[in-house]
Amino acid sequence: MQELAVEMSNIMKVFKGVVANDSVDFQLKRASINGLLGENGAGKTTLMNILFGLYQPENGTISVNGTQVVIDSPSKAMSLGIGMVHQHFMLVRPMTVTENIMLGLPSKRWPFLDTAKVERELVELSRRYNLQVDPKARVWQLSVGEQQRVEILSALYRGTEILILDEPTAVLTPQEANHLFEVLRIMRTDGKSIILISHKLEEVLTIANEVTVLRDGRLVGQAQVTAETTKRDLTNMMVGRDVLFKFDNQDSALGKIKLVAEGLSAKNDKGLMALNKISITLHAGEVLGIAGVDGNGQKELCEVLTGLRPLLSGQVILNGRDLTGENPKEFIKTGIAHIPEDRHKTGLAMNFPLSKNFILKEFDSPNFSRRGFLNFKAIRENAELRMDEYKIKAKEHSVKAKDLSGGNQQKVILARELSSRPEIIIANQPTRGLDIGATEYVRQKLLEEKGKGVGVLLISADLEEVRQLADRIAVIYEGQIMGVLDRSASIEQIGLLMAGVKGEGVEAC
Repeated sequence: MQELAVEMSNIMKVFKGVVANDSVDFQLKRASINGLLGENGAGKTTLMNILFGLYQPENGTISVNGTQVVIDSPSKAMSLGIGMVHQHFMLVRPMTVTENIMLGLPSKRWPFLDTAKVERELVELSRRYNLQVDPKARVWQLSVGEQQRVEILSALYRGTEILILDEPTAVLTPQEANHLFEVLRIMRTDGKSIILISHKLEEVLTIANEVTVLRDGRLVGQAQVTAETTKRDLTNMMVGRDVLFKFDNQDSALGKIKLVAEGLSAKNDKGLMALNKISITLHAGEVLGIAGVDGNGQKELCEVLTGLRPLLSGQVILNGRDLTGENPKEFIKTGIAHIPEDRHKTGLAMNFPLSKNFILKEFDSPNFSRRGFLNFKAIRENAELRMDEYKIKAKEHSVKAKDLSGGNQQKVILARELSSRPEIIIANQPTRGLDIGATEYVRQKLLEEKGKGVGVLLISADLEEVRQLADRIAVIYEGQIMGVLDRSASIEQIGLLMAGVKGEGVEAC
């Protein structure tokens, strides 16, 4: 039997009366990759934060390489050979790669730093694990994929034998993700043991030796990954039922042009150019997907198309009406619905009850107010109707939005936006942070709107989602549209455009 690198037994963790981990058992074999799966809130990251010493469990034991240990801090975890690469990198951007890796480590030339020696060691380490990165480069000069390599190099330099990766491909292009998997295979061959937290089932099936599935804080099961293991098998373990992976997204002739955005240029919140003369058209009954790594202008594009951000130049025209320079209220009145990237900050008033969240866009309409006073009976009836129609799980309409799960919060936004019978839907990362069941629901709703003749602009970092739902795929890179591909385009074609490499087979948007 293969020896265990990690064994966690009967782990219990409670936050303010909420059980995050309920008597969870977890095992990681030596020189293997374990895919840790589960819906949002299942307890995956909590369990790994306990292993890395960030949290202390109320109950349970941890053994590393057969010896029971108490891990009361990250420094203790690192001393045991455990490293963790978080979803949001922990790097000091103005400093060099070498300086970042040296942080917190003693110098053999104290009180002087032995930078040259560390650089030589990093070059050797990067060659060994195919983690190419310039040790003299400053972090802010590196791509996201290179920054992730720095995090992994830092862990390896500290002697990590057990590496935890939390959603490691969330910010990578497909090519960068494939390179990461090559690195992980090299590490596994070298005897390292790896835990991969991911919601991307294809990745887990591609790279993992076994999977561990959590549901509602409890261990559902562990299974070996074989050629016969399918996404359906894993989702059944995660949610206890079948989930749709292929949607009835029929090819159809494009309707009339509904939205024309011509030569859009805008700055981001830091005053830097975020959009550089972007032009797109959106037809009735079409889903136009915008693919790209986060931070390439997607947020700013959504905001200029909904009146939330001023344009430096360009035009936005809906059904022949020029909306350039108009306020958000005019965009709403003309028929643009908006599913924002951040449902907490932009999508919902978190301390408002559901009934008021449903009418945020039309509280002053005759449907819900009269002579400046709200019609509470109409507001309550509307809330009850929307909650029933969209299967929103809440005790009553007076429940505050902040008290709902992420999936139900997103349903509230969908109910508000879609009930206005929009001409255009701007959907920015509509399934981010949602579990598999809620993701399935949101995608199906967007396709239903397409079937009604609505134009849907879908901005998503999830390439699987874009390829499933979109009729055309426009790829954005550094504020520019690199080109538009057919929905049948390969992951490789899309990935090259996402990295700024323009190839053949693309057209103007």
